[in-house]
Amino acid sequence: MSTRRLIVDVDTGIDDSLALLYLLASPEAEIFGIASTAGNVSAEQVAANNLNWLGVCRAPDIEVALGARAPLVATLRTTEDTHGPQGVGNAVLPESGRELSARDAATLWVESVRGHPGELTGLVTGPLTNLAHAVRAEPELPHLLHRLVVMGGAFNHPGNTTPTAEWNVSVDPEAAKEVFNAFSGVPEGRRPILCGLDVTETIEMTPEHVRRLSETAGSTPPEIISPDDTPEVRSRASNPVIRHLSDAIRFYMNFHRTHDQGFIAHMHDPFAAAVALNPGLVRTRPATVDVELDGRLTRGTTVADWVGHWNRAPNVDIVVSTDPDAFFDDLIDRVGRFAKSVESR
Repeated sequence: MSTRRLIVDVDTGIDDSLALLYLLASPEAEIFGIASTAGNVSAEQVAANNLNWLGVCRAPDIEVALGARAPLVATLRTTEDTHGPQGVGNAVLPESGRELSARDAATLWVESVRGHPGELTGLVTGPLTNLAHAVRAEPELPHLLHRLVVMGGAFNHPGNTTPTAEWNVSVDPEAAKEVFNAFSGVPEGRRPILCGLDVTETIEMTPEHVRRLSETAGSTPPEIISPDDTPEVRSRASNPVIRHLSDAIRFYMNFHRTHDQGFIAHMHDPFAAAVALNPGLVRTRPATVDVELDGRLTRGTTVADWVGHWNRAPNVDIVVSTDPDAFFDDLIDRVGRFAKSVESR
């Protein structure tokens, strides 16, 4: 099994949390560094969440860098209503005692790709602010990366922040535009893979998935998340990874229910993490993507030219289909067995 070395840029976040767990649970993944950016919560809280999840998982030392505290131009918006006051729902992660890197997130990106040209895969599951700063500092970054995978955008699909815009892009559309433009001219097979809402909103985690995850981890009692749970209900799982994850996911499912999406949780970011490890999980189509900055109603909208109207070469490969059941089977097996191993360490 070949190793995939990753720079992970996150705004942790409930689904970002599960993405980190998925990567920690994957023997073929080597997390080279974690960049923290403001998005779901402040950059400082994101960094704390990253360090604390590493502590909960008893992970080896992995560099965690503090990144951009605000978008390039816009005023920062955060989503505590979606992800909870600390970004992890109702979970209360113990302080890890681990320390932040002495270098910032953009420097982590730049020095890493310069030191390991062609070896690193970038995974961005939050706003693209850190990567935009890195590209400004190192314009050759798109050619120094092995591949980039981004959770972001909506194509032929409604937005989840405005009627047309997806959250990560809408937080910092200027950054997204700069990054997509920077990857123009990258050859086929090296273009960024975009995981947009068209597909990630088919990745619907249910209470049954959580029960299976707990069962695989050998956690007791059976982990049952119910729409009838009162707000003060907390997990009693014996396994600490399952307990914290369940308290986060219950909050996320309640959010989706209050927005008429059912008692489910869209797991956008773990899906993108799986694609970063194995692009063969998805079918993609090349397109030229740009970001609307000026529209009064459409700012932050990702616009895809599928057929060459702009006479510009494709700069991304957009995910157009996958198998959600196969993804969840894989996630439950990996993260469940990993959680079980953490408890036994």
